[in-house]
Amino acid sequence: MGIWIAILPYLGFPSSWKNILITLSGLGLAFLSYLIRREERIVKKEKTFDNFSENGNFKEETSAEEKI
Repeated sequence: MGIWIAILPYLGFPSSWKNILITLSGLGLAFLSYLIRREERIVKKEKTFDNFSENGNFKEETSAEEKI
């Protein structure tokens, strides 16, 4: 895709066609980059470790029935 964008100005297209082709090529490159980034995030899920916490989520809560 990068090679296409690099040689596109020298292929002899009219100016209006060249502008449209460069714009479409840029949008295509951005879309492909997005797809590759999304796929990488799916493959490499971040690992979280829940073995340390300071927020008190480990306190036992009593229900209303147990209080009676």
